[in-house]
Formats: sequence, structure tokens, C-alpha cells
Amino acid sequence: MKTTPELSAGQGDVYSANCPSRAALALIGSKWALLIVPLLAEQPVRNNELMRRIEGISQKMLTQTLRELERNGLVERHDHRTVPPHVEYRLTPLGHSLSSTLVVLDRWAEQHYPALLAAQHDFDQAESGDS
Repeated sequence: MKTTPELSAGQGDVYSANCPSRAALALIGSKWALLIVPLLAEQPVRNNELMRRIEGISQKMLTQTLRELERNGLVERHDHRTVPPHVEYRLTPLGHSLSSTLVVLDRWAEQHYPALLAAQHDFDQAESGDS
């Protein structure tokens, strides 16, 4: 018989090293999860479509990330049981509650990357001048 750890909603402390919320941050803060979750918010997506839309992700990392998101209740895998295989991934209600936050983060990165690049350039110039 499986046992489930007793959890108290709203009692997490991400600054505590032994709090499970720290693991949740690690999961959703992973490079690939930050890209997969907002894509799945649009509609259910097949594996190959995710591979096409997320440039640079390997099949291995896509599979690992999807499985971890599924394990944590953010994504569900729907196998249509057809030949050829037709499998789609979609967000769960919990995943949708996260996606709106990640979309804001995506838009922030797209809007502010020029300022980040300029700051990097200025820093690197200052550092090279100190040598």
C-alpha cells in the first residue's frame, strides 16, 4: 500500500533547504520546463511538435522533462492508442495555474534581453579595462 507524505498547503518555505517547495522551484525553474509549460498552455501538443518548436532540446531531455512534469502533476500524457502512435501532452489544472506565471516571465525575457546584453557588454568592457 502506498503512503503519501502529509502536506500542509501554504506552509512552505523556499528558503529552507529541507522544504519540498525548493524541489518545486528546481523543477519549474529548469531551462526546458520554462519553455514546455507555456507551449502546452496553448493547446495539447504532440512530441514531434514540441521538438520542432523548442529549438535545441534533445529527444532525451524532452522526454525526461515531460515525464518529470507528469510525475509532479503539471502535465498529462494522452495516448490515443492508434497505429501509428498518437500521443499528446497537455497541462493539468495545476499546470495551467503555473503557465500564466511562466508566460509573464517569457515576455519579460523577450522584452528585456537587449538591456541584459548591454549590461553584459558594459561589465565585460570594464573588466577587460581593469587588467
